[in-house]
Amino acid sequence: MRDVLPETFALWGDGRTFEQYVADFHSVARSPYARRRSFTAGLREAGRVVSSCKTYERELRAGDTTLRATGIGAVFTPPVHRGRGLASLMLGALLDSERDAGHDLAFLYSDIHPAFYERLGFGAVPSRTLTLRADSLDGTPCGCEPLEAHDWAAVRRCFETLDRSRPWSLRRTPIVWDWMRARWEAPPAQGEQPVRLLVRRGRSVAAYVVGRRVLRKDAFVIDDLGFDGVAGRSVLGPLLRAAAGDLRRVSGWLPPDPVRGALPRGTVRARKGAILMWVPLSPLGRRWWI
Repeated sequence: MRDVLPETFALWGDGRTFEQYVADFHSVARSPYARRRSFTAGLREAGRVVSSCKTYERELRAGDTTLRATGIGAVFTPPVHRGRGLASLMLGALLDSERDAGHDLAFLYSDIHPAFYERLGFGAVPSRTLTLRADSLDGTPCGCEPLEAHDWAAVRRCFETLDRSRPWSLRRTPIVWDWMRARWEAPPAQGEQPVRLLVRRGRSVAAYVVGRRVLRKDAFVIDDLGFDGVAGRSVLGPLLRAAAGDLRRVSGWLPPDPVRGALPRGTVRARKGAILMWVPLSPLGRRWWI
């Protein structure tokens, strides 16, 4: 951390102070999610880290099949050590290790040119952002209320109902949910206001949204959302309108169906960063990828 975090802060600080950036790293590293396996990997030369990354263990559900997936993040080589193939060497060794351990595929979100990862066997998945005008959403009051700590179990049930309608997804186990909650509940970056809202139908959650009002972008940025059934679908637009407040836009990664079909068309653009990429590591992984 002493070697790497001061340099990666400029890339991934995302509006936080350096102290907050380090605290967030510690929080994730100490969580049950990260402690299931080695959280960081890297190469050392003369006692210093010359290339590094984070690693995550996930499961991918494809129909009734479960695949073991390895997530890779924050791939970084200090500028003084670049041009020597160190990141390629590190990632190649990591992929070999994950393949030997019986994992089916690896994935990452590329913030650099995807061609670097394509040389290691990764393939890019179409990665897009959706932007909506807030006034294009139905502004009818929907009875939304703040999402409280005791609501997370019901939110999870709402998400899982929606998730079962998708052909594939990265599974959210209880440990993954705890990790995501910790990220969403962390202190916000300067100029951002966290928003967590839901709409109830009896004791169930019909729809929910988690995100941030980002003043410099004049936008509400979606981190997660979901709905349950026809009743939930009907209040999704008003819920997002309420989450946006007086900001002009609502934006986020283009969600898969059925969420995509429940929203206005908006503006869809290819993402310049965080491009999803996969590489199969087993015969099962190759069959799914194809």
